[in-house]
Amino acid sequence: MTEEKIKYMKKAIACARRALKGGEVPIGAVVVYEGKVIGRGYNRRLKTQLASAHAEMMAIDAACRKLGSWRLPGAEIYVTLEPCPMCMGAILNARIDKLYFGAYEQKGRSFTDELANANLLNHTVAVEGGVLREECSAMITDFFSDMREREKRRKEEEKTRNAREENEREEKE
Repeated sequence: MTEEKIKYMKKAIACARRALKGGEVPIGAVVVYEGKVIGRGYNRRLKTQLASAHAEMMAIDAACRKLGSWRLPGAEIYVTLEPCPMCMGAILNARIDKLYFGAYEQKGRSFTDELANANLLNHTVAVEGGVLREECSAMITDFFSDMREREKRRKEEEKTRNAREENEREEKE
């Protein structure tokens, strides 16, 4: 793994941490062109209540605005998690040359390789997965573990509260 890939994936990880601070699934992305980051993004679906507010979409939109074009040939995108089909469509549509991602999407919902090589829109994307895989995977795994634990505690507290209220009602009768 080259120092350049590590450098840019760390920038994507920094974006993912911003998502985490906002209570979002910690996914981050950066678009790189000619050795410079021209677009950054992180998940903002909860904050915006938009289904399309994925890290990749935010980074691609920022890069397009920066270059003044919807086409980004010569650009690379670094993402902490293997992109979903919507984001792969945007990567293809923007004519991005290379995709680097960290963690693999474990549930098989991404179709990354199939979409990247399908020559949709007369464009293919070179793909390399597993860049800083452990760090990217741990961030996402920890987020969902914490979320499940919080939900478990919330249900236990609700159960205790309901039992207490039931006892109070019975005492009044």
